[in-house]
Amino acid sequence: MKTLKTLLTLIAIFSLTSFTSINGDKGYEIGDIATDFKLQNVDGKIISLSDYKDAKGFIVIFTCNTCPYAKAYEDRIIKLDKKYADKGYPVIAIMPNNPNVQPGDNMDAMKSNAKKKGFTFPYLMDEGQKIYPQYGATKTPHIYVLQKTKKGNEVKYIGAIDDNFQDENAVNTRYVENAVDALLTGKEIKDTKTKAIGCSIKV
Repeated sequence: MKTLKTLLTLIAIFSLTSFTSINGDKGYEIGDIATDFKLQNVDGKIISLSDYKDAKGFIVIFTCNTCPYAKAYEDRIIKLDKKYADKGYPVIAIMPNNPNVQPGDNMDAMKSNAKKKGFTFPYLMDEGQKIYPQYGATKTPHIYVLQKTKKGNEVKYIGAIDDNFQDENAVNTRYVENAVDALLTGKEIKDTKTKAIGCSIKV
């Protein structure tokens, strides 16, 4: 019995260590400053947040081609960009999955999906999976609303797009829209952190 207990404890410790080493020990919290990145877009260009000189902030969305939750939100993500890009908060989509583990999320598949859906925003490959652990993203989709400040891009909201992935018409609370609207009007964000609902990031 003692040996079994020890074994279970070791398994638990190993599991926790494996999880934190993959997903990052902390990730960003509200008020943290997000570091910039240089990632390849589906058009071959390298994109950084610093490229957007006139932006007031960003809607950074970790998403992919293969997750049914991510697929369910694609049209809503396009709507977010169309609604807020001209107001200073463009969508920046990042694909965090390992394409060797999830071939349907390789760059060719990303290009095809972006063209098919008519993405109006960058769709970037997190090559080497270095960016999503910094953010602390664990799901697709997982959203981070950033606001440009003198200190840098400050994290103002983390979580889900809204409260109903299955049916857009049944949504009661549009978390991302509420957060960006609050930032645009200088108000406090009511829900700064919600639970991201989606598929686990494939490593």
